[in-house]
Amino acid sequence: MAEKIRVVLIDDDKLVALSLKTILESTGKIEVIGSGTSGNEAIELYGRLLPDVMLMDIRMNGMTGIEAGEIILRTNHDARILYLTTFSDDEYIVKALSIGAKGYILKQDFEGICPALEAVMKGQSVFGEQIVSKLPVLMKSKPKLDHERYGITEKEMELIELVAEGLSNKEISAELYLSEGTVRNYLSAVLEKLDLRDRTQLAVFYYTKLAE
Repeated sequence: MAEKIRVVLIDDDKLVALSLKTILESTGKIEVIGSGTSGNEAIELYGRLLPDVMLMDIRMNGMTGIEAGEIILRTNHDARILYLTTFSDDEYIVKALSIGAKGYILKQDFEGICPALEAVMKGQSVFGEQIVSKLPVLMKSKPKLDHERYGITEKEMELIELVAEGLSNKEISAELYLSEGTVRNYLSAVLEKLDLRDRTQLAVFYYTKLAE
């Protein structure tokens, strides 16, 4: 039998937290090993329990989930933080992406929570495509490209721009007149060079780091 995913749950609404705990543990795949109601508790619980995943609210009284997550990730680079959010949290989601969170879950999407936790355990990001596609608008500025300081070539920069626009490898292949295999090789090289996991992080890198 596979080991259960060990989760710490942080939400300042105790009723929501209790409901989530019940839903998660009813799957038989997840064990909620701790819960809290604030950013400070999140930091303390993560350090003490070292969960597989921290499932955390974004908007809380006092310290936000984003601020708590940033502190946790500063000392625990491999921490898997998954945020609970609502449709109105665009600005927080951009920040969540930039600090290295593993994703976000809409509170109302109860059925999607367990699959999202399983995906994160497999090393995947679970940010919605609709958020990544809105990044240019959310960032409110057109990047001023300074790719040379990151050791990025002009051809690699073209690839990054197209990934950030949401194009698939096939579409990038047609745009740059390269084979799909070459595009994959370029993408792998760029991810390794920038120490990023996937296309989502690459898009975030483009709209945050390269816009500085």
